[in-house]
Amino acid sequence: MKIIAVHEHPHLFESAVQLFWEQWGNEKNFRFYQDCMIHSGKTEDGIPRFYAAIQDEQVIGTYALIRNDLNSRQDLHPWLACLYVDPGSRGKKLGARLLDHAIEEAAKLGFKKLHLQTDLQGYYEKYGWTHSGEVYGASGDFIKLYEKDTGASSGRNDKN
Repeated sequence: MKIIAVHEHPHLFESAVQLFWEQWGNEKNFRFYQDCMIHSGKTEDGIPRFYAAIQDEQVIGTYALIRNDLNSRQDLHPWLACLYVDPGSRGKKLGARLLDHAIEEAAKLGFKKLHLQTDLQGYYEKYGWTHSGEVYGASGDFIKLYEKDTGASSGRNDKN
């Protein structure tokens, strides 16, 4: 199993877009996911980026580093989003490996912290994430905000 940046592996691009969209999209927004992923990794700070865990040329897990996870905290970035493990690959610590990879990638890009929003209870705390508040979505509902230090010293993205 290896974890790859989707934009660096064009032969897996379409299957990765399909999986991201199937997990978080709806019938109207396939092009949204596709366009986000087409432009992945092309900015000065490297965000957004989409990653896939690959085994036998099949996508078995995903995550993304994005500028904002469609919430009220526009001042925070990057965000970990789209963490997914295929049901057939669960129970093998792949989620933990994807989380570790996300922290490493954010650190390589110079970010001191990584943020996420979730309604899961207890999952991210097992991996050292800290519940640091709430964020609000466009619907007005709130969701828990978590953060984790990346271990990055200083760099071009050291504000967050």
